[in-house]
This record gives sequence, structure tokens and C-alpha cells, in this order.
Amino acid sequence: MFELKKLISTLIMPLPALLLLGLFGLCLLWFSQRKKLASFVILGAFLGIFLASFQPVASGLLRPLERQYPAFLPTDKPVDFVMVLGNSHVVDDALPPTSELSRTALMRLAEGIRIHRMYPTSKLILSGYDHGYEVSHARMLARVAMALGVNKNSILLLETAKDTWEEAYQAASVVGSSNLVLVTSASHMDRALYEFRSAGLDPIPAPTNFMAQKEIKQPWIKYSPRAQYLEQFERYWHERLGQAWQRLRDLIAQPSA
Repeated sequence: MFELKKLISTLIMPLPALLLLGLFGLCLLWFSQRKKLASFVILGAFLGIFLASFQPVASGLLRPLERQYPAFLPTDKPVDFVMVLGNSHVVDDALPPTSELSRTALMRLAEGIRIHRMYPTSKLILSGYDHGYEVSHARMLARVAMALGVNKNSILLLETAKDTWEEAYQAASVVGSSNLVLVTSASHMDRALYEFRSAGLDPIPAPTNFMAQKEIKQPWIKYSPRAQYLEQFERYWHERLGQAWQRLRDLIAQPSA
């Protein structure tokens, strides 16, 4: 089920979907007499790719999603656990450990370590399964954390969680009623909090990895299509699909409950 969900979500991401739409238009053009329809389909695919990689569109959609929760600031409340949600990694002995983590994973970990150092008695929970490698993502995060000075005894690993739902329910068995700070990408925070609250937790949000900026002064950067803006649009689309899946999953589960 997990692999099927990932396959379907990959195919309906903006770039694969628009490329498939363009391919469909080419097939119409080459193998049918519907030339006008084919032209509209191909034009729609090109226009879609342009808009998805255009800063005013991509950042305009993603920024409100990212700014729902403010960055973490120290509070008087004690913090018992700081949990960093997993992302992805590679295993390559020719690379330094920091380069084996994805950019998203490294930014999440850095924020988690920053908060953990504000509360030295807290435990740092690192999560993530192996992604097909011999080393789990949680263990790879731990390697980098220890290389950056985090004490091994302060780290707890959740090495089998494949998605946010599993991370939330595994964390609930560890955290209980203790205070938890949740670290994940700003765009992912709303969806993550939904899962953690469903699991009976009420974490303090600590968003990081903000991607969308409002003010870009250079017009040649703001108004030219770029891969970084396509990534922002895909992030927005991914999170909205994830939220729709959460609601559908819970709606299906209600009768059985």
C-alpha cells in the first residue's frame, strides 16, 4: 500500500503529469486527425510547466502554507523531547556525512540540534526508515548529529517509520504526556500536526526549511522560469495532495470505527 501510494503520488506531481499530458498531445498530433485538439493539449502542457516554474505563482501559493506557524522561540515551558521528522538520504562512503543527507533532512536536523541545545536535558528523537539502503535514515541523522557534537545518550531512534502517520504514532508511545517540539519543513508542518494531534500529542511546532520568499528584487530572477520555483510548486502540490489523502483516509476509517 505504501509503495502504491508513492507511485501514484509521483505520477500526479506537476512535472510528470504535465510531461505525460504533452506526450498525449504529441500522440494525438502524430496518430490522429485531431490536430487542433493536439495543439491545445501541447500548449496546455507547456503553459502549465511555465506557470509552475514562475516565481509569482509558485511562491504565491507556497508562502501562505509555510507561514502558518512562526519559527520556534525559547519558552519558559520545559521541553522533554525534540523530534526531527525524516526525509531522505544516500549511502556513499566517498561523501562526508552531511552530504549523504538531503538538503531538507539536513535543515531539519540543524534546527532540531539548535533547539536541543537550548534544552540540554531534552532527548532528540530522529526518525526514518532505510529507503532500501543498509542504514536507516534515522541512524544517518544520528551520525551527523553526533558529528556536530550531540551526545549519543541524548538521541532516540525510530527506524521503521515510513511516513508521518507512522512517525506520529510511534512518537506517542515514546513521548506520552511529556512536552514535545516537532521539527519539520514549514510547508509540511500543518499536515504533520494533524497526524500528531490524531495520535494524542500536542507538539510545539518548529518549522524550518522555508522555501518561498515574498520580496525578490532582481526582475531577471523573479520573472524567469526556474527549477527552484518548480520545486516550490511541487512542494505546495505535494502537501495539498497529502492533506486531501488525510481527510479521505479518515473518512473511510470512520464507518469501521
